[in-house]
Amino acid sequence: MKMTETELSDKELVNALHSKYNLLVSEISKAIVGQDEIIRQLIISILARGHCLLIGVPGLAKTLIVKTLAEVLDLSFNRIQFTPDLMPSDITGIEILEQSYDKSDKFKFVKGPVFANIILADEINRTPPKTQSALLEAMQEHKVTAAGKTYSLDEPFFVLATQNPIEQEGTYPLPEAQLDRFMFNLWLDYPSFTEELEIIRKTTSSYEPDLRKVFSKNEILAFQDLVRRVPVSDEVISYAVRLVSKTRPGSEDAIPLVKKYINWGAGPRASQNLILAAKTNCLLEGRFSPGKSDIDKAALPVLRHRLIANFNAEADGMPVTSIISELLRE
Repeated sequence: MKMTETELSDKELVNALHSKYNLLVSEISKAIVGQDEIIRQLIISILARGHCLLIGVPGLAKTLIVKTLAEVLDLSFNRIQFTPDLMPSDITGIEILEQSYDKSDKFKFVKGPVFANIILADEINRTPPKTQSALLEAMQEHKVTAAGKTYSLDEPFFVLATQNPIEQEGTYPLPEAQLDRFMFNLWLDYPSFTEELEIIRKTTSSYEPDLRKVFSKNEILAFQDLVRRVPVSDEVISYAVRLVSKTRPGSEDAIPLVKKYINWGAGPRASQNLILAAKTNCLLEGRFSPGKSDIDKAALPVLRHRLIANFNAEADGMPVTSIISELLRE
């Protein structure tokens, strides 16, 4: 069967993405030791037009990972340190009164740090809800409204918010409805002994990684459009929806662990993100359509922050991750 010009171009895009992804990982490894799965999930999230919540203790190179990613992707990068006194205008921007040479006064909008392609929202739970909401609105709408005017954010737009799992005093935990806005919830673990040896060697010497640009902004936008065009079989979509429905204790399909330990399951946005992550994952591997295994790979980071455990789970020491693993085994 003869392929159309569009199908041929999509095939070429898939091959280009597969080869460029391998080159991208190679470039990132010059600055980041290990954390391969975290980096892969971040790239999947960017290409799927999602956002990530990264949880990890201080000193695990969260900032360096995002900064390196922005550099090899040839994207602008801003880091926002969230503090209790941070105001919404400190993120989105503010209007100032400007006097021109003809002595006429006019207002000028000064853009805030959210106007960048990649945003690192460091310790997002340390700022009050109204400031959190300002960022989350920008994440959802890709727009900022100030003084009655709407300003579009530059595409692509990706937010990586971090939280410290140790210190909870003086923090403002994100409500569940806002957590649902994040495509992935990623847990950054300690490096292995071998990886830590390599980290110490590099960071205590004069080593400076020479990073090359791998993706241009236009290429990323083209790959984001490609993800949306990937065909998915009804069987795979049904598998994803069935998996999510099993997380709801009121569902007929819910497994006993869910009925016993979960108060609220995941909503339709989880199913959407599972499919988008599966599409992106298959493209990174050079395939043209996702299977059930691609859904399984995305299940943990997509569902982890969307299942609300009850008191029984805490009392019995039953983590949400174990429930998700049991769902996949079922």
